[in-house]
Amino acid sequence: MRYLLRTGKHLSDTHITMIVTRHKFRGRMYFAWAAALLAASSVPQFGAPFASTPAYAQSVKQKPSAAHGKAAPSPSSGTPQAPAPTAQAPKFPPRAPFTAADDAAATIPGIPDARFFADATGEFKKALPAQAGPWLLLSTGGADGAFGAGLLTGLSAGGHRPDYSVVTGVSAGALMAPFIFAGPKYDPALQALYTQTSAPDIFEVGSTGESFLDTWPLRDLIKKHVTPELLSDIAAAYKSGRRLFVITTDLDAERSVVWNMGVIAAHAGENGKDDNGAALNLFRSILLASSSIPGAFPPVLIDVEGNGKHFSEMHVDGGVGGQFFVAPAPLMESTSGYKIPATALYVVVNSGLQPDFQVVERSTPSILAQSVGMAVKNDIRLMLDRAFIAAKNSNIGFNVASIPADFNAPSRGAFDPNYMKALFQTGFDLGKGGNAFADRPPPYPGQSAGPSTVPPETSDQTTSTDPGAGK
Repeated sequence: MRYLLRTGKHLSDTHITMIVTRHKFRGRMYFAWAAALLAASSVPQFGAPFASTPAYAQSVKQKPSAAHGKAAPSPSSGTPQAPAPTAQAPKFPPRAPFTAADDAAATIPGIPDARFFADATGEFKKALPAQAGPWLLLSTGGADGAFGAGLLTGLSAGGHRPDYSVVTGVSAGALMAPFIFAGPKYDPALQALYTQTSAPDIFEVGSTGESFLDTWPLRDLIKKHVTPELLSDIAAAYKSGRRLFVITTDLDAERSVVWNMGVIAAHAGENGKDDNGAALNLFRSILLASSSIPGAFPPVLIDVEGNGKHFSEMHVDGGVGGQFFVAPAPLMESTSGYKIPATALYVVVNSGLQPDFQVVERSTPSILAQSVGMAVKNDIRLMLDRAFIAAKNSNIGFNVASIPADFNAPSRGAFDPNYMKALFQTGFDLGKGGNAFADRPPPYPGQSAGPSTVPPETSDQTTSTDPGAGK
C-alpha cells in the first residue's frame, strides 16, 4: 500500500516506494528525509506510471499559483492530465551581506525581546517566569509527535495535567507546543492535527532549489490552525507569568535560537493592526522553521536588523542543535552549579529509544535512514542523561515519557493517518491512566531500570498533579 504524494516530478514506481514505504521504521521523518535525498535527485523527467488514473488525480493537489495563492485550475478536459515536465530549480538572488557581529546584535524589528541565542545564559534567565513551576519539554519526532499530542490530551482527560510554567518545543514539539501551552481548550485541535493529517498536508515532492521537498502544504496547514484567537490565549498565558519557548537553528551563525512566543503573541494582540499582521506571520514562520529539516525541507528566511543593517537570517529545524531544550548548554554542564528554577521537569520524547533491527538494504535511502535514526536516538539518550543530572543537582523531580517499546503498529507511508491514530491513542491511554512518566531515563537494552535516585522529598509526586509521575 502506498500514499500518492503531491508531486511536481514524474516518479518511477521504485522511487515512489522508496519515498513512502518505511518497512519497520515508524512514522519518523528522518526516513522521508533520507529517501527524498535520493528520490528527488534521480527521478526521471517523464513517465509516471499512474499519472493518468483518477486516484492520482484526486489525491494530488496542485501547488498554489504565485500570483493568486490559489490552486491552479484543472484542465478543461475531463481526463486527468500528467504533470508538465518540471522546470529547472529556481536560482535565488544573492543574499544581503552581513557579518557575525551584525547577526549577534540582530533583533526583530519592533519586537526586540522576541528571541535570544540558546547559549545566552543571561538572556535566558531574564526570560524565565518569576514563579517556579513544572516545565514541559517537547522533543523532535515528525509524525511520531502523535505520541506527545495523545499523551497531553490524555493527561487532560484524566485530570493529571498541571499548568506548566514553561513549555519548550523543538521541531515536531514546536508544532504542538502552542496548542498545549494555550490549554486543554485546544485538545480537539491537537488531536485533529495528529490524526487527520497525511503526507500531502505536509510536503510536495520536487526540488525547490533549496531542498528536495516543498513544504507549502505545511505552511498552509500552520496558517489554518495558528489563528489570532490562539495567539490571544497564548498572550494571556504569557501575561499571567508562563513562558512558551520554540527553538530554531540560525544556520548562518551555527547557533540555536530560543523564541519567546508569548512576547510575539502579546505584540500581535496589541499591535496587530498597526504591523499588518507581521507578528502573527512571524509566529507562524518560526513554527515552520523549527520543523524545516535541512536539505529535505526549505529553510525559512527571517528578517532582522543589526548594527543598522537590514538582512535575512536562514533558519532551519531546531533539532539540528538538540532534540529537546531545557536550558543553555553552559548551564546544563554537570559542573555549572546552576539550579534550574522549576519544581519538576517533564520530558516528552516523541520517539522510541530501543534499537530497530533491520537487515539494511544496499541502497542510499535505507543506509541513510538507519544511520540517522540511530544517531537521533543516541543524541536523545545523551540529552536525557544530562537533563536527569541537572534535575538531580537542582533537587527537582525528573520525569520522562517515550514511545513504549512494545508499540508496533505498522506505518505504510510518510504521515500515515492510521499509524498516527494508533500512536495518539497509545499516548492518550498512558496519559489518562496516570502512568506515562518514569523518574529516570529509559534503560538501555538488556538493562533494568534500577532504583530511582531522585530525592524522595523532591519527587514529582509532591510537585505535580500527575499521579503517575515517578512510576
